[in-house]
Amino acid sequence: MPRHRNIRIAATFAIALLLPACAAAAAESANPYVGHWALTIPGGAAGWLGVTETGGKFSASILWGGGSVLPVDGVKVVGDQLVVLRHTGTGKNRVVETITATRDGDNLSLTTVKTRANGKAFGEARFTGKRTPPLPPAPDLSKVKFGPPIALFNGRNLDGWKLTDPHATNGWSVKEGVLTNSVTQAAGKPHKHFGNLRTVQEFEDFHLTAETNVPPNGNSGIYLRGIYEVQVLDSFGKPLNPHNMGAIYSRICPTEAVEKPAGQWQTFDITLVERHATVILNGKKIIDNQPILGCTGGALWSDPMRPGPIYLQGDHTGANFRNIVIRPVVK
Repeated sequence: MPRHRNIRIAATFAIALLLPACAAAAAESANPYVGHWALTIPGGAAGWLGVTETGGKFSASILWGGGSVLPVDGVKVVGDQLVVLRHTGTGKNRVVETITATRDGDNLSLTTVKTRANGKAFGEARFTGKRTPPLPPAPDLSKVKFGPPIALFNGRNLDGWKLTDPHATNGWSVKEGVLTNSVTQAAGKPHKHFGNLRTVQEFEDFHLTAETNVPPNGNSGIYLRGIYEVQVLDSFGKPLNPHNMGAIYSRICPTEAVEKPAGQWQTFDITLVERHATVILNGKKIIDNQPILGCTGGALWSDPMRPGPIYLQGDHTGANFRNIVIRPVVK
């Protein structure tokens, strides 16, 4: 789970619940900026922008690399450009970020610039975006054919896996048939950036099963196609939240809390078909064939049509996994 500001959880949850109306709004609006946009933000990280229009009034939410999908502080169309405002800090530390987008068909050319409270501008950068195809209707999973099971983890070594960032510290190892991530920082030493672990193979649509065990305050994730995080977190006893165990991080909240206490093995049964997710946690269906509007924080890229790996988040805390098996959809 990417780190986030707890004070904004409620706003994020509200946006997550309202965003499925985006597709309908796009169909009703003649404005070319309404819809979902996959962003490649400055530095190359994945981002996302969703724009809606109701009664001539625009609203938008944005994902900026890591963290959550959050509402923007302002959005308007000026001439043939879209202008988005984001605010951070308060008082003398307040920064206003202005993002200006120009559309060329299904592509966006964007510029960002930040302004301090004293009016001084800094951090100007250019980046790009691309409209994502409309979400299809929820698939009839009873008619989907899955291929034979493929064991992604052999229980002996890391064959078939590699770090998403080869320069990161590798905390992953195999101990007694368990894929284990150990994250330790030495006092007085420079902070180590521990790596996320991904499959060498890439997949499109599939059925995935896995078991996980997280320590107290453990924080990890299972990324589908390298861009959609199914949250792995010690959230036992906490109120429902789109950042808790089994959620599609900051996008889809579980319908009930069925996670176990930290230190116990828990089972995932996940289906991803046509950008719709079903999550069964510990035998209970908590997300039922729901649309995923775009990537989540920490995605390898923002293109929702591109096949990708299964990747396990390793840059937060330790976590354990076993019995990771995938059945790709047979076309």
